[in-house]
Amino acid sequence: MKKILAIAAMALLTLAASAQKLGRVNFTELYQLAPEADSARDQINAMQNEAQETFNSMVEEYQTKANQYQQKSATWTAAIKEAKEKELVDIQNRIQEFQQTISQELQQKQAELMNPIMEKAQKAVQDLAKAQGIVAVFDSGSALYFDESAVVDLTPAARKSLGIKDGRTLEQLAQELQAQAQTQAPAGN
Repeated sequence: MKKILAIAAMALLTLAASAQKLGRVNFTELYQLAPEADSARDQINAMQNEAQETFNSMVEEYQTKANQYQQKSATWTAAIKEAKEKELVDIQNRIQEFQQTISQELQQKQAELMNPIMEKAQKAVQDLAKAQGIVAVFDSGSALYFDESAVVDLTPAARKSLGIKDGRTLEQLAQELQAQAQTQAPAGN
């Protein structure tokens, strides 16, 4: 038992003596504010708008046929009524299938567009850390605690490396996206 305590104490002393440099970075800020992320969001928004238009036309078709069914079903023969009911069910099924498929496609496209941006941000952080002799970098967005004076903040240098405009923040991005959503909302209704 004494041997284990002695080994642990020596290991702690060795770690303390080596004084490893640690870094931190706000990774969410880096990949969300990267110029390429704006382009990716624009592409995703365009796809979402096209999907919404397609969805709206499918719903409009269903509503038109459902109204026709309600207005004329009393005068139809059993065969016509059955055919129209099947047609309504088919449209409902197509709408549900479209919703599921487009949701998956949009998620895949978002990953396809955002993953290279995240990889670029990771590489920038790794390169900066290596250049400064930093042995570990923590994401400040997910760390519960770290002593600010004991770590090097790589975020400003990484922002510069990625071409992120000075002064641009996640809060500004949120405001930009909200304003964009509000300008697009009337067109979608």
